[in-house]
Amino acid sequence: MSAEIICVGTEMLLGNILNSNAQYLAIQLAKLGIPHYYQTVVGDNPERLKHVIEIASQRSEILIFTGGLGPTPDDLTCETIADFFNTPLVERPEIIEDIARKYAQRGRQMTPSNRKQALIPKGAEILPNPTGTAPGIIWQPQPGLTIFTFPGVPSEMQRMWEETAVPYLRNLGWGKETIYSRMLKFWGIPESALAEKVAAYLNLTNPTVAPYASKGEVKLRISAKAATEAAAQELIAPVHKQLQDIAGLDYYGADDDTLASVVGELLRRDKETLSVAESCTGGGLGQMLTETSGSSDYFWGGVISYDNSVKINLLDVNAEDLAKCGAVSATVAEQMALGVRSRLGTSWGLSITGIAGPTGGTETKPVGLVYIGLAKPNGEVESFEYRWGTGRSRSLIRHLSTCSALDQLRRKLLTR
Repeated sequence: MSAEIICVGTEMLLGNILNSNAQYLAIQLAKLGIPHYYQTVVGDNPERLKHVIEIASQRSEILIFTGGLGPTPDDLTCETIADFFNTPLVERPEIIEDIARKYAQRGRQMTPSNRKQALIPKGAEILPNPTGTAPGIIWQPQPGLTIFTFPGVPSEMQRMWEETAVPYLRNLGWGKETIYSRMLKFWGIPESALAEKVAAYLNLTNPTVAPYASKGEVKLRISAKAATEAAAQELIAPVHKQLQDIAGLDYYGADDDTLASVVGELLRRDKETLSVAESCTGGGLGQMLTETSGSSDYFWGGVISYDNSVKINLLDVNAEDLAKCGAVSATVAEQMALGVRSRLGTSWGLSITGIAGPTGGTETKPVGLVYIGLAKPNGEVESFEYRWGTGRSRSLIRHLSTCSALDQLRRKLLTR
């Protein structure tokens, strides 16, 4: 048996809202051990919705609809489903009573258009909505097919799923197994290179391993199916360890770990502190560090030195070196790191200077050229050059630079 998620709403096709309902339901189905292979987004159009139902009902045994259950004319989900299966709609008085009661609690009177929400296919069960006015349905229009409908409001949908749909599915025998996943994270290695290193693991069946890449980061998702989450974790643990050993320093964490949180734990472990000096990233590095709760234990602050005068006056960058080498250079990056470390009195100093674009590049110093400086507790300093390329956006170059700066510090903390 497999499930299919069908989200109804033209606003999602236009990109006006993010389809968070599909993500939530996918996670919940995995927890119940219910496989699902397809997700569909369709606009508020009866004929297109019928076409989706025709395809989905032939390949999936559970169809989960979200959206299109309100009182307005474009809320067509329930009546379209009924029409597809040649089933009349019937008005359920208990739904009208529930809607009227909720309106009265809010000091308002139910409008005639709300009666539409009380029309459900004949033979369908009501899927109660504890907070909103639009109920859903649980319906088996034909043998081997179960339909759930939910409103599009995420908070309403989630509560209805947890309180009614999950118990219903468990009664059908689902929930005896779970699909648990762990996401391993890597920085400093291309997806293709990592995939080659772990190629033998990509053909496993339980657990399975699949690669992903996004904004410079590479991930390996390990998923296991077992009777309990604990049992699934036992299946995952040895594969996790083997993949981590293969990747070496390119592996930095899993699941909720970030480069900033991992760096923070290493600094806390060694009872050391960090300060930053930023030019092209404009405070992004400091922001990334302070997104971790408790970062004040090790992160003392930073200097956004966009103008050269700030580099000279606050970070003690040599004016002659600035004139000779330019602000985007290894020399200046190193002096920025040394300067902020000295000024703030921290163990480590980390700096970024570069050309984020889309303007400002030259033939010798193109857009995407970035230097990272790292001043160490013993007073030594080194720099790292990155050439992100002219085809990348300003925001992506800044993101790659901040993450790479944290990654260089992480590697030093692990290998010194």
